[in-house]
Amino acid sequence: MDPQIKGNVMKYKLVIFDTRLSCFETLLTTDRLIEAPNWHSNDTIFVNSDGLLFEIDLNNPVLLFHNTGELTTLNNDHGISPDGTTLFLSNNDENGNSVIFQKDINTTNCIQITNTNPSWWHGVSPDGQTITYTALRERNFCICTFDLSTRTENVLTNGFNHTDGPDFSADGRWIWFNGERGGEMNLWRIHPDGTKLSQMTSGPTMDWFPHPSPSDDAVLFMSYAPGTKGHPRQKHVELKLLNLRNRKITVIKKFFGGQGSINVPCWDPKGHRFAYVELQS
Repeated sequence: MDPQIKGNVMKYKLVIFDTRLSCFETLLTTDRLIEAPNWHSNDTIFVNSDGLLFEIDLNNPVLLFHNTGELTTLNNDHGISPDGTTLFLSNNDENGNSVIFQKDINTTNCIQITNTNPSWWHGVSPDGQTITYTALRERNFCICTFDLSTRTENVLTNGFNHTDGPDFSADGRWIWFNGERGGEMNLWRIHPDGTKLSQMTSGPTMDWFPHPSPSDDAVLFMSYAPGTKGHPRQKHVELKLLNLRNRKITVIKKFFGGQGSINVPCWDPKGHRFAYVELQS
């Protein structure tokens, strides 16, 4: 959730981390601001830049424009359906409100999903029938789901100062998200029917954008320093993995990044790697 910053002198690195080999690979370095990698099962990674969408072939890592038709003010909340046929896109309207669309991956045909806005897409259920997103409803941030068959919205949360980054677990039983209460941003999870809300991390860092692994044994997330307001870019942050078997948290990498690094699902759907964006001056 953020407009793009232009005229930046930073370099942007698309990096892959292999959790089994514990190794990093820089796939692409560019002067162009790129954000929020999604990993397609055909080994293509999608990123947004300056309101547009680009794809990167892992075997030939260059930025290739992906035509999204009339949607040319995209923000960094986008993703891919489990079967790989549909893109979910969040596009800012003329009033700056984010609206969610779905698009056939091979055409420019787009269908508007959300009629109540702003809404920022963040995740899709394993069966592809339900999306989850953060929204502003009655001046309050909340986590919502939307049934693509019945075209109905369901508000899952209340009582948070801010919520963001909802993502489904691989088995579809949980929606993970970050939520702020009492000045602390922690990870939470909730069932898709709005029951069993549970806090999963506890200070002192400000924890954002949880992404359960395809094997459902770990959750990737990013931490800002204590007291950080919002999720700014160009900050010293930490990539972390929460082991769901023993609840141990491991710091994978300390780096310069933040906004745009892992805003949306970024795991390789086939396994044990994920992609993120790192900044370099």
